[in-house]
Amino acid sequence: MKQYNSKFLLLATLALSLASCSKNFDDPSATPNNNALSTSTGLTGVAVGVQKQYSVGRQSALYNLVTANGFTSFELSLRNEGNVDEFNLSKGGINVDGNNGVLGNLWTSSLKVIFDANNVIDNAPKLGDKNYASGLIAYASIFKALALGNLAMFWEQVPESIGTNVSFVDREEGFAQAIETIDAALAAIAANPISNQFLANIPAGIEIPNTLQALKARYSLFTGNFPAALTAANAVNLTSKSTMNFDAISPNPVFNVATATNNVFQVIDSTFGLPEALRPDMSDGRLAFYMNLNTTIAPRWRIKGFGADLATPWAIYVPGEMTLIKAEAHARAGAASLPDAITELNKILTKTSATDPFGIGANQGPYAGAVTQDAVLTEIYRQRALELYMQGFKLEDMRRFNRSNEPNVEKKRNFFPYPFRERDNNPNTPGDPNF
Repeated sequence: MKQYNSKFLLLATLALSLASCSKNFDDPSATPNNNALSTSTGLTGVAVGVQKQYSVGRQSALYNLVTANGFTSFELSLRNEGNVDEFNLSKGGINVDGNNGVLGNLWTSSLKVIFDANNVIDNAPKLGDKNYASGLIAYASIFKALALGNLAMFWEQVPESIGTNVSFVDREEGFAQAIETIDAALAAIAANPISNQFLANIPAGIEIPNTLQALKARYSLFTGNFPAALTAANAVNLTSKSTMNFDAISPNPVFNVATATNNVFQVIDSTFGLPEALRPDMSDGRLAFYMNLNTTIAPRWRIKGFGADLATPWAIYVPGEMTLIKAEAHARAGAASLPDAITELNKILTKTSATDPFGIGANQGPYAGAVTQDAVLTEIYRQRALELYMQGFKLEDMRRFNRSNEPNVEKKRNFFPYPFRERDNNPNTPGDPNF
């Protein structure tokens, strides 16, 4: 099974080195070396580099997404106060400022992904092979949408574009841009199905059409467009997997930084960081999926799940997310749709690990709570916190489900301050939120 094999690591490295020599990242009018953007080989190298930029290393968007959300939403426990940025996130409130390296890396990596993905998306249509081009567009669009979603989940306003002194727009526009990017990619592959040659030339793991629909469902949900979220979620094949794969050369960043060292963070514990009324039963199968219990060396509860090992693939989405999106869309439609919401909710509650593509199963009884919108939505929130643990969505969920805004009750910040590296170079940077 191909991951980041040496041929394509070389391709990506070459394309990125050409880009770094010939463009100012802050200048959208400057582009990488023409050779990297005018051939299928060059564009493939840039596109593979986009995935690597997003997913590999301590500076990657993936590591910093998990870390920023995890500490802020009580999912993680700090192991060493010498990791200053993680320590400050664990304290929350005013301890988190624009100098925080985790936030700075999440911001910069996401913007870099958008910039390079734009170069692929803009230049791929010039290729003669339209089926290869559509693959490039769709593949790069996945990471552009993820990066836009990251910015919109954690900051009140997001840059309108990539460049010097850019304006900022409300974060809802960031989600809208992500959906627009996805829709354009879906149109491209509908017009020209992705060629097998392209699929053979990128890292294994990503199932492109399903991933585009899954991300559309996610970001439609976050914008409150529940009918669109339901439609997109229904379009996802729940028996398939879509993952970012890793190996010894490009290791899983959560494992490499945290799991393997036991020196940065670990899972919080069997509570999943939830208030007492929402905590899982100890028989819940997701405990065994996401956590290891160590009875001899502290801490007792340790990272498993998608950060279990050096080569453990990271899910871009899990099928249970789509089911819970359907449940929420039905629940928010009103009382008449609550039976449909409960039907979807029960698919999560009663699911066994054997029936889930990733092995995530609650193995619990069906919903037995009140058949009211508030009660059903609360259970959906609870199930999202368990099913999607350490995947970066809990802070966004807490806002949508109107969880407590009191500092350090259920979250340690509501939105993040803007990185100093942006503020120092862009006079249009908005003021920081109070909490």
